[in-house]
Order: sequence, then C-alpha cells, then structure tokens
Amino acid sequence: MSFQKCLEILVCYLPSFLLGIRTTLLVAFSGTLFGLLIGLIVGGIRAIRPDRTASRGKRRMKKILDILLRIYIEVFRGTPMMVQAVFIYYLVYSNIVRWDKMTAAIFVISINTGAYMAEIVRSGIQAIDKGQNEAARSLGMSSFQTMESVILPQAIRNAFPAIGNELIVNIKDSSVLMIISITELMFQSNSIAGTTYRFTETYFVTAMIYLFLTGTSSIVLGWIERKMNHTRTSIPQSDTTFSSISLASKGGEDS
Repeated sequence: MSFQKCLEILVCYLPSFLLGIRTTLLVAFSGTLFGLLIGLIVGGIRAIRPDRTASRGKRRMKKILDILLRIYIEVFRGTPMMVQAVFIYYLVYSNIVRWDKMTAAIFVISINTGAYMAEIVRSGIQAIDKGQNEAARSLGMSSFQTMESVILPQAIRNAFPAIGNELIVNIKDSSVLMIISITELMFQSNSIAGTTYRFTETYFVTAMIYLFLTGTSSIVLGWIERKMNHTRTSIPQSDTTFSSISLASKGGEDS
C-alpha cells in the first residue's frame, strides 16, 4: 500500500468523500435523535406500573402493550440492520408509498436505534432511587406525570454515556445502508475504489475518515458528559432532592 496514493485519492476525490460524510452524519444524527425519542416513549411505557386502583381493563391493556413493545425490541435487536433496511424499504416502496431513499434510511436507523434506546432508558429509570417516585406519587402525581417530570430527566442523564455510544455506533453502522443505494461514505468509497482499482488505499482513507468522525464525536460527548457530571456534583444532594420534590409538587398542582 502506498501512502502517497492514499493522499492522492483523498485529494482527487475529496468532493465525493465530503458528500458521503455529509450523508453519513445526517443519517446517524437524525437516526439517533429519533431513536432516542422512540426509546423514551417505549422505555417509559415499559417502566410505568399501573396504579393499584387501576381497573382490570387498564391492567390488561398495559400487559398487552408490554408484550407488543417487547416483540418490537427483540425483533429489531435480534436481526441485522441490513436485512431490516432491505425488507422495510422495498416492502413500503412496493406496497404503500414510493418514498425516497434518504427518508427510508433515517426511518430504518431510527426504529433500529429506538429498540436499543428503549432498553437503555429502562435501565436508566431502574437506577433512580424509588423514593423519588414515591414522593412524587404521594403529592398526587399520576404515573405518567411522575415519569415525564421526575424520572425521565434523571434517567437520560444517567444513561447519557450509553446514548452517546449509540451515536458512535450509528456513524459506523450507517455503512450497511448502502444496500439501498444511500450515498453515504461507504457507498462513495465503493464507487471510488471501482473507478481507481485502488481498493486498499481507498478503504484505508475511508477507515481514517470513520476514525476521525467517531473520535471527534467521542471527544464532544465526553466533554458534554463532564459538564453534566460537574453540574450534578456542584449541587448539594439535599438541593437535588428538594428540586425533585418541588417539581413533583408543581406537577401535582397542575393536575
């Protein structure tokens, strides 16, 4: 392998690499954001426990919903994203609507990420002291109000490292979306390699670009995490508890 050739390929095909980087980042960031929203909804619903006064019908509906959400999580965590992309894209394209490839790519990576985010959020919720939930409920908040105002904000902060890791994974795993002809970084690299017949040099440049993207993301996420931890440790524990109870009280009054 010639490093000079690597540099020549990078300089000569820089616009193609930049187009691939832009598409990769767009799909990865959008998919992670929408996946987090899905994970918050699914993880929050799975973590909610019906009130003791809830009717039998509500308890039965909650049980059915838990089963359906569990199936969703197991299916999308247990099958490759490449298979999901092909199946979902062509199924919808052929039978429902002729959507564009970018929309399909973001949709696929979002629902795939949502399955992982749901378990991340659920573990973050379980790490929160049960006393905060009991304090909020004693002030008259419903299960939904407690989850939305007290539990989920803390769960996101607890699970932030795992959430950031999903973004890094999505930057790399977006490469499988070339199967539906998304012009992301790997798709562009295959085109360049096929044009130049310099496969080793082209993929070396691609690997360095992926390393740069994931490394930069890790640095930024680490900085955000340190800022969040600094903010948390700078507030006395008594003030944190008081804030949670005050927030619960406000939610109870609004309800």
